[in-house]
Amino acid sequence: MKIAIGGDHAGFEYKGKLIQKLESQGHEVKDFGPFSDASVDYPDYVHPLSSAVETGEFDLGIVICGSGNGVAITANKHQGIRAALVWNEELASLARQHNNANVLAIPARFISYELAEKVTETFLTTEFEGGRHANRVNKIACS
Repeated sequence: MKIAIGGDHAGFEYKGKLIQKLESQGHEVKDFGPFSDASVDYPDYVHPLSSAVETGEFDLGIVICGSGNGVAITANKHQGIRAALVWNEELASLARQHNNANVLAIPARFISYELAEKVTETFLTTEFEGGRHANRVNKIACS
């Protein structure tokens, strides 16, 4: 799978670890930054990542910041993005099954790295159920 990953300084450590884990599983991963833990503005990284997922260059995206909210809000400004803020495995599964989420938002300051790894695995391996959910998902975009 081709995965885009990025966020801000608060997500920098988790991002690095997740990249290693995902690449060890055979995924192709592109790091959209940041490339250090120095304070940055997450939209500078999340907008290019979201555009790349939106156009189909990447299958899915992962965005990480302190609360997960800023990166999710930014990603969701893109019409073709459905970013889900996730803090447990059940939410990761439901985001894919019911909402066909294509970007996972992780709150690095609120969940352990081990849980971040688990929600990522769940998100990447869960399929969209379609059916009754497809009609709803098709109504999400404004245009």
